[in-house]
Amino acid sequence: MDILKRLLLSATIGLAVIFSIQAQDYKTIQDAFEKSYLYEYSGDYSKAIDGLKTVYSEESYEINLRLGWLTYMAGFFTESTAYYQKTIELKPLSIEAKFGFVYPASALGNWEQVKKQYNDILQIDNQNTVANYRLGSIYYGNEDYTAALKYFEKLVNLYPFDYDGLLMYAWTNLNLGKFREAEVLFNKVLMNQPNDESGNCLRFVNLYKIL
Repeated sequence: MDILKRLLLSATIGLAVIFSIQAQDYKTIQDAFEKSYLYEYSGDYSKAIDGLKTVYSEESYEINLRLGWLTYMAGFFTESTAYYQKTIELKPLSIEAKFGFVYPASALGNWEQVKKQYNDILQIDNQNTVANYRLGSIYYGNEDYTAALKYFEKLVNLYPFDYDGLLMYAWTNLNLGKFREAEVLFNKVLMNQPNDESGNCLRFVNLYKIL
């Protein structure tokens, strides 16, 4: 009985020590995060980065995510990409990590990687409006209107009176020669924003018809 009591006591003390160490570790990390926010707000990204690196753990999703953002803001795009890639490896279903990755990848002009992240997001959440809009915009910018159409169509089906979705869906239909659809959509744009010049494009519909 005495042996059992001693074993329980030893186990209790051991756990108390472990929890105490973990509490100290969390406090140190929390302090580093707090300082990083203060340095970020003052625009001193180097100090924010350096402070977090003192508590860096390769297995910490949160630290890698934060460093991904700070190095991006500091203009270290390649380093930022590596941190965000690590967060994706740690949490493959994380949508925020994939959106984070897009920032430095876009800055580096790695558009294939950007599209991959948006497609990966849509594999997880096919109704994600931000990914649908941005992917549609990339294809629209590349004049691949057929590819762009399905993303803007999805967005407008989800949010039928969203200004940005309606406008891009209207222009995409117009560029595909779908004049009737474009006319209806441009009229809806003007219902949303009656005095908006970018939506006042019905004259283009008639011009395209002539061409």
